[in-house]
Amino acid sequence: MSVIKMAETIKEIHPHVIIFYEIGAFYYTYGKDAYILSYLFNYKLREVSNSNLYSCAFPKKFINRIKSKIEHYKIDYLVIDTRNNYEVFDKFENGNLNNYCKIFEKAHKYIKCKRKIEIISKKLVSIIENDNFSEKIKKVEAIINEK
Repeated sequence: MSVIKMAETIKEIHPHVIIFYEIGAFYYTYGKDAYILSYLFNYKLREVSNSNLYSCAFPKKFINRIKSKIEHYKIDYLVIDTRNNYEVFDKFENGNLNNYCKIFEKAHKYIKCKRKIEIISKKLVSIIENDNFSEKIKKVEAIINEK
């Protein structure tokens, strides 16, 4: 079974827990978990092979820093070793104080807005050589500078 299929299965069992998958020299998260990591650590989201599923990865050496911040936000997590039959080798549980859903809502809203900004930026760059670019950028600046 592929890591993605296994991740989907495990997420069904633990829907409100960040799940870190140890794969080689990195830890990976998928789906909502990837959104949370991208939001909290400004990590890049990557689409998993045109599947509309996103992943986020970071080197193993940062796991303690990541776990510390996740614990600070009171988000439950599991660390899974993919080489050892997907065995859980670390976990953190907050019980009723788990903030997974609350932080995901913030992360989702933030990333959605960030993507819109990236689209606008790309459109502006694509018309940068047009004659009326100065007029358009002034309008954008006026909107941004409104109080």
